[in-house]
Amino acid sequence: MLTLADVSKGYAGRTLFAGVSLTLTREDRVGLIGANGAGKSTLFSIILGQEPADTGEVTFQRGIRLGHLPQESAPAGDETVLELATGVSPELVETQRRLRELRACPDSDPAEVHEWERRFEDLGGPDLVPKAKQVLAGLSFRQRDFDRPAREMSGGWVMRAHLARLLVQEPDLLMLDEPTNHLDLEALLWFQGYLKTYPGAILIISHDREFLNELVTSVIELRHGRMFRYRGNYDDFLEQREANEEHLLAAFKNQQREIARLERFIERFGAKNTKASQAKAKQKQIDRMEKIAAPQSDEATIDFAFPQPERSGLKVVTLDRVHFAYDRTVVYDSLDFVAERGQRTVLVGPNGAGKSTLLKLLAGVLTPQAGERRLGHNVKVGYYSQYRVEMLKPELTVLEEAFNTPQRFTETFARTVLGSFLFRGDDVFKRVSVLSGGEKSRLALVKLLLDPPNLLLMDEPTTHLDLASVDALLYALQQFQGTVVFISHDVYFIRQLANHVVHVQNGRVTAYPGDYQYYLDKTAALRMAAQTAPPKTAAAGGGRNPAGNATAAQERRERKRAEAEQRQERARRLREARQAVSRLEQEIAGLETRQAELTRELEAPATYAEPGRAVIVNREMQEVLARLANLTADWEAAATRLHELEA
Repeated sequence: MLTLADVSKGYAGRTLFAGVSLTLTREDRVGLIGANGAGKSTLFSIILGQEPADTGEVTFQRGIRLGHLPQESAPAGDETVLELATGVSPELVETQRRLRELRACPDSDPAEVHEWERRFEDLGGPDLVPKAKQVLAGLSFRQRDFDRPAREMSGGWVMRAHLARLLVQEPDLLMLDEPTNHLDLEALLWFQGYLKTYPGAILIISHDREFLNELVTSVIELRHGRMFRYRGNYDDFLEQREANEEHLLAAFKNQQREIARLERFIERFGAKNTKASQAKAKQKQIDRMEKIAAPQSDEATIDFAFPQPERSGLKVVTLDRVHFAYDRTVVYDSLDFVAERGQRTVLVGPNGAGKSTLLKLLAGVLTPQAGERRLGHNVKVGYYSQYRVEMLKPELTVLEEAFNTPQRFTETFARTVLGSFLFRGDDVFKRVSVLSGGEKSRLALVKLLLDPPNLLLMDEPTTHLDLASVDALLYALQQFQGTVVFISHDVYFIRQLANHVVHVQNGRVTAYPGDYQYYLDKTAALRMAAQTAPPKTAAAGGGRNPAGNATAAQERRERKRAEAEQRQERARRLREARQAVSRLEQEIAGLETRQAELTRELEAPATYAEPGRAVIVNREMQEVLARLANLTADWEAAATRLHELEA
């Protein structure tokens, strides 16, 4: 479908990447990753023909249709959202035109009309509008949005409409550049599920590791100007890269030891007539070696301690019977909400449910029309968007802005933190006024972390961050001793951070006192209980009416049958839950036995006498440990489910 052969690209004397070769087939689901500036979007531009490669070739299978979603700023004109989502391909436009001509001509050949009708159907013409509406609904558009002019909507919503257009068109190769940046959690989960059954190939740039884990079957990394391809999802890529780097480091060290040994011989005997020829031979041996480059790592290890805020009271912020409306649109009525010290709460729920409004009410950015917002003892509030817009001074440099806090720290520490958020080298001397929106967002995060409040309110903090920066933010927030309330569409980030979940929908909030997996398990159990609950029946009529008595008797029989079916269903679920727990326990026991065997083998000297055996054993050990971790999590969920059923 797509072949890249020895493609290279550079700018201003700097090589971005070189020798890139790649083949994609229709079944491929490929994640393209790399640090910011590695050349991912540039590689997309070369594939799309928007800019030329310095060397190499890009070739396509004949007739292949490409679809591309850029990272930012897709255009919108006077078309409605629905018209934008049904933006048809030139081929479909031509087919429609030809079909109209044939149908308008009384002398048209029926066979030719039928052939063009078949082409129109093959291109999805008749199903275009229903499919577009389905996709738009999945991406959280409401019915009333369909006929709105797209230009009236925000940039993020326009990007969603363009994404819908691509999904409706179903190009053979779908190229997406950070598509999840503009999606809320509900839309992201729908989109993720939709792509799993997509009929074409997918090449996607993303910094969302959970999304990559769920979707891709291989990962391509651009690193140090080269391309590396790994089989599997993102977690598989991490394991394989670590193993490759260990092997490369071992080979590099072995070669360096061999070179040092040869050089010692040359130095010692090069001047002796009897050994001079041998010394020259050793030098030739060094010269002929294919030198192994020293492994380079651009994954900085984060091991510094972030400043911590003063301790607050137990109840950090309270909303008491709050009423809030935008004009006549009521968002909350009699809302109660409490965040306690140490909670890391994620707000989840469908788009438009009021998550961002709730965050702004907690921050004091919005004032309720009724009810009360109360801050606890010694609470200092930090609201992420507020910091970005109001607190950054355009005349300062990035480094000066980092120092523009009451906290005192060294320049080395400030530059280390800035580097974790992609401000490296001379970037720290840029003026704030010239920074992009994404750079300002990252700088705002740095300021929050360098002088943290004890109540931190964050709306989509991982947008514009690469994977290493997300790790840096997580590292800081996991150390953070205050209280966090946040909104995010990054499932990995939510899983790593949240210890409390609040679901927001239809003006109501429901708290789940556990992590994200607890929330998923609990809501799944509630849905299952609702599906298996017996139907409510109307009360029977009174008096001595025989027909009424017969109806009552029939209803009692129906109720008893429904209760019996419910008991049988409960018994079946209980039996399946016990079987699942038993099966998982057996698998875990088997893996633990294998872990003990591998541990003994790694401790045995004989293992290291056989070349390569230690590497094989260690790789299997890592697989066993990863499988154990997954099965243990599955067992905990299954055991919780069994406990709930038994109760």
